[in-house]
Amino acid sequence: MTAAMNRREFLEAGALGAGAMILGTAATARAQQDQWPPKMPPARIYTVYLGRTGGIYLSRPNAEIQKFKDYLVTLQDRLGDVEFIGGELIPPEDVQTILPRLKDADGVLLFHLSGHGGDAPTNAMATIIETGIPAAVFSQPFSGHGWMYFPRWQKQGKKVVLLPSSDWSEIDRVVGLMRVAPHMKNTRILVVRGPLGTTAACDPEKVKQKLGAEMITVSVDETVNAHNAIPIEDAQAEAKEHWISKAKNIVEPTKEEIVNSARYYLATKKLMIEKGAQATTSSNCMGAPAKGCLTYSKLNDLGLVGACEGDMDSTLTMLIFKYAFGIPGFITDPVFDTAENALIHFHCTCATKMAGPKSERLPFTIRTQSDSERGVSLDVEMPIGQVVTCAKFIDLDKMLISTGEIFKVTHDELGCRTQFWTRVKDARSMFHNWGAGVLEGGTMTLLHRVVFFGDHTQSIKNLGILMGFDVIEEA
Repeated sequence: MTAAMNRREFLEAGALGAGAMILGTAATARAQQDQWPPKMPPARIYTVYLGRTGGIYLSRPNAEIQKFKDYLVTLQDRLGDVEFIGGELIPPEDVQTILPRLKDADGVLLFHLSGHGGDAPTNAMATIIETGIPAAVFSQPFSGHGWMYFPRWQKQGKKVVLLPSSDWSEIDRVVGLMRVAPHMKNTRILVVRGPLGTTAACDPEKVKQKLGAEMITVSVDETVNAHNAIPIEDAQAEAKEHWISKAKNIVEPTKEEIVNSARYYLATKKLMIEKGAQATTSSNCMGAPAKGCLTYSKLNDLGLVGACEGDMDSTLTMLIFKYAFGIPGFITDPVFDTAENALIHFHCTCATKMAGPKSERLPFTIRTQSDSERGVSLDVEMPIGQVVTCAKFIDLDKMLISTGEIFKVTHDELGCRTQFWTRVKDARSMFHNWGAGVLEGGTMTLLHRVVFFGDHTQSIKNLGILMGFDVIEEA
């Protein structure tokens, strides 16, 4: 089919036998729903309150601790994948009795209630931070003068984020960051045919040692066999429900091609369930049995990670942002237009829920993959005015980062299907500074970046402190 077909025509063409098809797949769908998408065990965050309480000058009243505890209860419910433990007050508790209890924690959240430096609260904080456990110190105004001693911890290279603020939502953000490292340790990544990217990111042993994530190699034959094992009726139901009925328009692909892509998604889902994986990438994503564009879009919509072209650096970047902020990324083949001070992002694989799994789907048109003019891909319309972060985690120890604002959406046939223009700080400087002098490799490695909704620069800098990687701005 070469002429555009609207959604209604497509639905009518595939309506025959739909009732029997839905009945036949209901049991399968129910069986898989219980384990899909997979959930992470909660990150355990130890809380400690430090400082005198009561009606003493520059100290917090007793009620303040309970307010924090009540707030953490609501935060735990909101996030859904953290658990707050501990809750002791120093003094009267002695820090030495708390230290052994930290061994089962993924991070520690310290509430500075009062203290002037050199006293028990400040010394206790320093003792906890010296253990090397990722930490954050929340210190409201009028909590004493101990804050003067806190910055030296960061200068010494300690894994501590400092929050001298009255904004309690900063607690939310830092706790979100504390989830990343423990979740990465519980992550399995299906790698079809083999990884591409920086040398360190392509080394399973180094990835396991540095991040704790496990790379599971899957052959192309395994994906073909899994694809062939999916009943065509299941693929037809998936294609109709998630793609055909929701598309703004369908241009080149036939119904059979869309069903085939949906079948590949179901095959990938089955493999991920069997292997206990939260992410997948493939260096065969443009080969048999189907292009991976729709598969990765659906996975990213669900809050998982699907990354194209076997790009392990981008896969790890997407996992980091997923765990930290709960949002998917868009792998991009960017180009510059200095006349517009623009970095232009485009590719054929794009999530439709770029603001997160609970957000509304963005309008999308079903197209072919642009390079081959075959298969099935998406043209997703990004919102004008949206601020974005452009990032890439490289060599397992550096995060390249920049920001921009979407100001134009195009559909140029010379580019990949999803296209959007971002106005950046200085396009010419970024052009000459691409890779910031630290990124080496082939075309894909040098070119690819991942785009995320929102400005996450400060949070990523804080995450670098907690996890021990450098953050390098490309702008």
